[in-house]
Amino acid sequence: VQLQASGGGLVRPGGSLTLTCTTSRNIFSRRHMGWYRQAPGRERELVARINMNDDTVYDESVKGRFTISRDDYKNTLYLQTNRLKPEDTAVYYCNRWPSRGDFWGQGTLVTVSS
Repeated sequence: VQLQASGGGLVRPGGSLTLTCTTSRNIFSRRHMGWYRQAPGRERELVARINMNDDTVYDESVKGRFTISRDDYKNTLYLQTNRLKPEDTAVYYCNRWPSRGDFWGQGTLVTVSS
């Protein structure tokens, strides 16, 4: 697995989780990176993306609640998720943006439920 996402879990509505994605320098360095998610029965969608200058773009559904960031020294991507809602339940993945099919890992499951 070239990109390893972790940090998911079961959380109550309104809770928070920090997702982490680790990879290698040749995949991460000087590349646009993104967090994606796939909910049951739905297609995978882009949640947030970040470029080499730390400029960010968010899907409207998570704007103001999620924060994407990167550590270029550690080749690590983060997603801080706050005020989680049941509709945020999904498997979360990291990849470049635009995504590469051969870079999809197993993702990390986030379940928001009371």
